[in-house]
Amino acid sequence: MEPLFHVLRGGGDMSTSTIDTETLENSVQTGVNQLLRGGWGEALKTILFALLLLVICLVIKAILLKLLDRGLNRFSQVEKSLHTFIRSMANILLWFITLMVVADSLGINASSLLALVSILGLAVSLSVKDSLSNLAGGLTILGTKPFKVGDYVEIGETGGTVQEIGLVYTKLTTIDNRRILMPNSLVVDAQVTNYTTEPLRRVDLTVSASYDAPVEKVKQTIQGVLKDHDKILLDPPPFARLSGYGDSAMEYTIRVWCENGDYWTVYHDLLEEIKTAFDREHISIPYPHLEVKLHQS
Repeated sequence: MEPLFHVLRGGGDMSTSTIDTETLENSVQTGVNQLLRGGWGEALKTILFALLLLVICLVIKAILLKLLDRGLNRFSQVEKSLHTFIRSMANILLWFITLMVVADSLGINASSLLALVSILGLAVSLSVKDSLSNLAGGLTILGTKPFKVGDYVEIGETGGTVQEIGLVYTKLTTIDNRRILMPNSLVVDAQVTNYTTEPLRRVDLTVSASYDAPVEKVKQTIQGVLKDHDKILLDPPPFARLSGYGDSAMEYTIRVWCENGDYWTVYHDLLEEIKTAFDREHISIPYPHLEVKLHQS
């Protein structure tokens, strides 16, 4: 019998290897001969027994899958995608066992089927290796849980809120409402920064003040703004100190802690309120000036 199909085409020993189905054909032929050897009556009994065995296997498979679903549902930390994957793999495995049991009852050599399925699996895995890489990445994400749905993350240079963690892609929504689908293989290899996982977050700001403004006055003005903000935590205490000397201004570093969800509110409030306080206390913020002189000839 001619080979059923080529696994791969091209040069080299591996690329020209084929699936030899002669053993499987002989096994099936042997099974048919054994089935008909005792006459149609015995053949009918064997077929009915195989059908009964199939029904029993299907019932057992349904029971096992139901028990698996109950077991997975008890673990709320198991992501839906991982739940679906585990159930699908279990379903495929049980179907394969069913096929082997029924084939064996009909006198077909199960080892031949096993060899054929193994070679088919190798051929498929080689043709979809990129998808398998994403699948492996998805399982890694679901297992290690570097983030969950609803977290704001930065993956490489891409930031957004996690909408879905699939087995192949992770879906993000950016702050300007763009949907991004990132292959899980890239997610696993990239640096992931999760801004949501911790309950508290620190706001860091740097402001400038004129060299003419006394340091203590600037610090007291900034501290007054920090103490009056109801979303800034007092423990750890707010920090405001002179941190550098610029070309035209002194730089002050501000560090305050707040609830994670209040980060951007505190950030923008401080920018606005510190400027208002500086104006009230006559503290100037130097900025570059450009002088243009015109000379008449």
